[in-house]
Amino acid sequence: MSTFMPKADEIERKWYVIDAAGKPLGKVAAEAAVLLRGKQKPIFTPHVDCGDFVIIINTDKAVLTGAKLEKKLYQHHTGYIGNLKEVKYGTLMKEKSDFAMKLAVKGMIPDTTQGRKQLTRCRIYKGADHKHEAQQPVAWEF
Repeated sequence: MSTFMPKADEIERKWYVIDAAGKPLGKVAAEAAVLLRGKQKPIFTPHVDCGDFVIIINTDKAVLTGAKLEKKLYQHHTGYIGNLKEVKYGTLMKEKSDFAMKLAVKGMIPDTTQGRKQLTRCRIYKGADHKHEAQQPVAWEF
């Protein structure tokens, strides 16, 4: 008996909607990463991109537990000498909650060419409206 190996053209991709309202940012990002990689499917193979499309809505209503709003920092370097920028997650969640969610999802996906391709299938929106109704996405509950 041989092991089943899915081919790239045999993969069926579905669309899922995750509502982040009132849910922890990390838990939503973890569920999105599982869907993007396709780990919930019985045909999951690590070397084949078999993930689905994910739409995350209401990121402005996602919560951070504990004291992360005051203590956790997003740091990035501009490329100039001495220009390490720091932003508290409280500010980041108010102004760019979709960016904070994208950072969390990106951290849970492998840093490979396959992971970068999977991240392109993630759509993140601050509010409840999205422009993907034509794809008939299914609500994903966890």
